[in-house]
Amino acid sequence: MDKPATRSKNARSDAQSQFSRYAQPLVREALARVTALDTEPETMHQLRVALRRLRTLLWAWRPLLGRARIEPQRAFLKRAASAAGEVRDWDIAVALLGTDGGALANGHLAPVRQAAREHARQTLSAADLKHALRDMLHEVNRALNTSPRRTPLKRLARERVRAARRSLAKRMRRARSAKRRDYASWHEVRKGAKRLRYLLEFFGSILPRRENRGMKSLKKLQDRFGKLNDAVASEQLLAQHREIFPDGAKADAALATLRRERKKRRRMAAKLLD
Repeated sequence: MDKPATRSKNARSDAQSQFSRYAQPLVREALARVTALDTEPETMHQLRVALRRLRTLLWAWRPLLGRARIEPQRAFLKRAASAAGEVRDWDIAVALLGTDGGALANGHLAPVRQAAREHARQTLSAADLKHALRDMLHEVNRALNTSPRRTPLKRLARERVRAARRSLAKRMRRARSAKRRDYASWHEVRKGAKRLRYLLEFFGSILPRRENRGMKSLKKLQDRFGKLNDAVASEQLLAQHREIFPDGAKADAALATLRRERKKRRRMAAKLLD
């Protein structure tokens, strides 16, 4: 049972008062990335990672704030992160083609990639992240600080890590029984692994050693399923934009390359489900 709020010297160990300590660095990082979107190509990806980590943090504190308050905030962060990822999706697709990338009509590719970058900038500008993230932080802190009860941070961390671990195990079971082309189930494994890894990175120093187990395996899981997701997304992206190829034969050849890569990566990922 949660403890009533007190003014004791132990008050700083409660989850309600500690949210800002975890959230503020992520908000600062995201805002720094937003101001540098025009200068560094990798900045879009770094912004997306910061937003995803912040989204995981909100999930960790959800039991104290309620789903109705938290999920709209998490949905907003997801939309912003997706916008930031559009440009990188093109970079990954081109990199996956490797030497077969010569089949691309670069004169057609450049405008498409530039359009994706401009759309991302416009979407992020409309989202007004500078004010939205600060308002979100203020609203969450106000709700937490006015809560009449206190929850030990260590307890919250332990319970949420265990919940994330159970969720990942459930997603892996679903992926094992999924049909061969049901990549949505495989993508869920990747997201579950990412959530658990972020939580362990947040709370590792305050968790019992047994709760920190499996980080090496978790990184391998996230890496392999991430590579599979890259192959699936790249194949879909280029199939939707055949106009960037000089002709239909070049498009078919490039898509065949991506299809072979997707199948190879699926086999590698499947080994981790056994």
